[in-house]
Amino acid sequence: MKKNYFDYSKEELLDDPRIRLCVLEDDRAVFLSMADEMEKIITENNHAGKRTVLICPVGPVGQYPYFVNAVNGKSISLKNVWFINMDEYLGENREWIDSCDKLSFRGFMEREVYSKIKEELLMPREQRIFPDPKQISYVPELIEKLGGVDAVFGGIGITGHVAFNEPSDKLTPEEFLQLGTRTLEISPETRTVNGISDLNGAVEAMPRYCVTIGMKEIFSAKRIRLACFRSWHRAVVRKACYGEPSPSFPVTLLQSHQDIKLFITDFVAGL
Repeated sequence: MKKNYFDYSKEELLDDPRIRLCVLEDDRAVFLSMADEMEKIITENNHAGKRTVLICPVGPVGQYPYFVNAVNGKSISLKNVWFINMDEYLGENREWIDSCDKLSFRGFMEREVYSKIKEELLMPREQRIFPDPKQISYVPELIEKLGGVDAVFGGIGITGHVAFNEPSDKLTPEEFLQLGTRTLEISPETRTVNGISDLNGAVEAMPRYCVTIGMKEIFSAKRIRLACFRSWHRAVVRKACYGEPSPSFPVTLLQSHQDIKLFITDFVAGL
């Protein structure tokens, strides 16, 4: 009987994954690699006189201090760079939570990224984008206007979600990959994991709704780079790389992407 991929050793995991894996020493190395790729793409486009369009997360966030230090230390201009953030929490009224809320992704990016970059290097405010439940079509229309996305940077959630694209048992893989920017209800599993990490276990205080970019926007990007460094990522990575493509675990649908890579820690690779 074929061995369950959840039980794969590091050697078995790396033998024939359907998604390219880059195993790094620890969390720091993962975040530094993410930051280095962001910097490299922007620098190459700047030298070529091209704009850069990146889809970025608030989770993982460990890459941002390294990125900010590189931008400031090397005087890398972001004036021709667009950051499109993946998602944001919504209140019961289906509108953005307040940016002052400690859970707000908009607030995080302002406090920990934009406010720390030298003003002469920072992109204009209109190039710092979040999906808006009041203007659902804005992000996909903007991406088309800008000529596409250079790279998606993010992570993988406990349900296999990328951004907040939660699993579905009602759609075909083709239909799921066509899902665009939208609002949706967050799964109980995701709320539980996020409640543990962000609110010390106060799951009932976690928002129930979000706005997210879709799998369509993610899959259409030239590159996808995802970071996996938590203990439960051991199972997530194995399913992502060896599970059959299915909307029931959305990241598996990215196995066929032209240029996708997972940055994982040696801890995640092992068992």
